[in-house]
Amino acid sequence: MQSATKENFQGPPLGDGGIIHLEEIRKSYYMGKNELEVLKGISLDIFRNEYVALMGPSGSGKSTLMNIIGCLDTTTAGTYVLNDQDVSKMSDNELAEVRNKEIGFVFQQFNLLPRLTALENVALPLVYAGMTRRQRTEKAMQVMEMVNLTDRSHHRPNELSGGQCQRVAIARALVNNPSIILADEPTGNLDTKTSYEIMEIFDKIHKAGNTIVLVTHETDIANHARRIVRLRDGLVESDSVNEKVTVFSH
Repeated sequence: MQSATKENFQGPPLGDGGIIHLEEIRKSYYMGKNELEVLKGISLDIFRNEYVALMGPSGSGKSTLMNIIGCLDTTTAGTYVLNDQDVSKMSDNELAEVRNKEIGFVFQQFNLLPRLTALENVALPLVYAGMTRRQRTEKAMQVMEMVNLTDRSHHRPNELSGGQCQRVAIARALVNNPSIILADEPTGNLDTKTSYEIMEIFDKIHKAGNTIVLVTHETDIANHARRIVRLRDGLVESDSVNEKVTVFSH
């Protein structure tokens, strides 16, 4: 892996396997006349097929950074290039298009539509891709198989366990073949055994060639990633190869 060669690197120039390029990213919020600077000049490169964990205490800026990477929020200053597109100055509509095409989201809250079956929830992003119903169903079933949930495809969310709901959410994130999977505390609502099973799925997704950025405050979850970036007070505190990667036995 190109980026896993030295500690505290900034990475090679764009075009050399880079998929995310962040340069001096700043983000401020205003509370009345008071400015609160959450991100204070973050520079970071993430490369294709990397598996990166973002860690940091509450207030470190990791959720804000995740929202910017996911095009859910915009920067106050700095440059963000995603898959060779400068998204720093894009309009809301342009950002929405980039989100739909480039990014698959997995959240702590599963965000499934309760009236739809698991299969219909997974297929939903494909509606905006102009696919026929048959094409959507076939594609959705393929990713349901990847997360080992084809036998629950016609169940609604209230008929599924928390772990099964998260599998549905992961399948939905994968269905559009996004450039990046962004996972924000994906095991936060799950017990230890189920969390382990979900992380095994992420490992499988990574081995299939996907780029994963994972936000977590749990060290045992972060240890599934190949690289760990730690934030503190709106800055990168450390950026290093994970020497203790959790490896599954099968």
